Amino acid sequence: MTLPSQRSRLQDIWQSVMRGSSRRLDELTHASGQRDGRRDPHATANSGNGTATPLTDPASFSRADVMQVRDFVARLHLRGSGLEIGALHQPLALPPGAQVKYVDRLQVAELRRQYPELDPLPLVQVDIIDDGERLGSVHDATQDFVIANHFLEHCGDPIGSFGTLLRVLKPGGLIYMAIPDKRFTFDQERPLTTLEHLTRDHTDGPDGSKRGHFEEYAQFVHKMSSAEEVTRETDRLIELDYSIHYHVWRQTEMFELISVLQTRYGYDFDVEMFVKNDIEAIFVFKRLS
Repeated sequence: MTLPSQRSRLQDIWQSVMRGSSRRLDELTHASGQRDGRRDPHATANSGNGTATPLTDPASFSRADVMQVRDFVARLHLRGSGLEIGALHQPLALPPGAQVKYVDRLQVAELRRQYPELDPLPLVQVDIIDDGERLGSVHDATQDFVIANHFLEHCGDPIGSFGTLLRVLKPGGLIYMAIPDKRFTFDQERPLTTLEHLTRDHTDGPDGSKRGHFEEYAQFVHKMSSAEEVTRETDRLIELDYSIHYHVWRQTEMFELISVLQTRYGYDFDVEMFVKNDIEAIFVFKRLS
C-alpha cells in the first residue's frame, strides 16, 4: 500500500524525470539529426556492401517513455558514488548528488572506430579502462552502485560477471541492470541461451564457445546465408574484436538465471525492483553481505 507521502514523492520524482528526459532526448535528437539517439549501437548489420542497415525500428528504443522509466528507477534507488559500464552515448541520468565514473574497455577514439554508426552522437569520457567482466582495477566493496545497462548479454561468462559486480559493491550496494529481451530486438531469430550453456561457459571458460557465438551472430543478425559468408563474417567480427551479444534471453530465462545465481552459486543478493521497459527488462539488485 502506498502512503500519501510516498505517493507525493513518487509523483514529484516522475515529474522531474519527465522534464529531464525530454531535455536529454532533444539533445540527442539535435546531435543525431533524428530521433534515433537511444538506438542500441549493435542494432545494425553489414549488408555486404559496406553499408549499415537497421535490424529493428530505431523508434522502438528512442521513445521518451523508455528514457523516463530508466531515469525514474534510477532516482528511486541510486545514491552515493558508483560506476557505469559501457555507457557510450546512453549514460543513465543520475539523481542529484550521485556521482559516477565511466568504465569501458576502450578509449573514446577507439570506441568511435568500432562503432562508426555513433559518429553523430556524443560519447561519455571514459574514466576507467578495464574489462567490465572482471573490473580488475576496482577494489572490493568500494562502490555504492554499479550501472550495467545492456551489458550482461555482451559477457562471455555472465555468471562470473555478475559475481564481479557484486564483488565491487559495498554491502547494501545496488546493481542497476537493463537486459534486452530477445523477442523485441535484432536477436529475435537467435536460439535462447540455456542454463547448461551458461554453466559450461562459467566452468570451462568462454573461449570454447566464442566462435560459435560469432557464427550464430553472423547468421541470424547479419543475415549471412551460405557457410562461406558466415565464415568470412565471423572472421571479420573476431578480427575487429567486435562486442556482440554472446547470450540472449527472454524474461523467463532471465528469472531462471537470477534464481540459479542465488541457489546454485550462493550469490547473496535480493531483487529490489523489476520493471518491463519496452524492449528491455530493468532489474535493481541489492548486495546483502
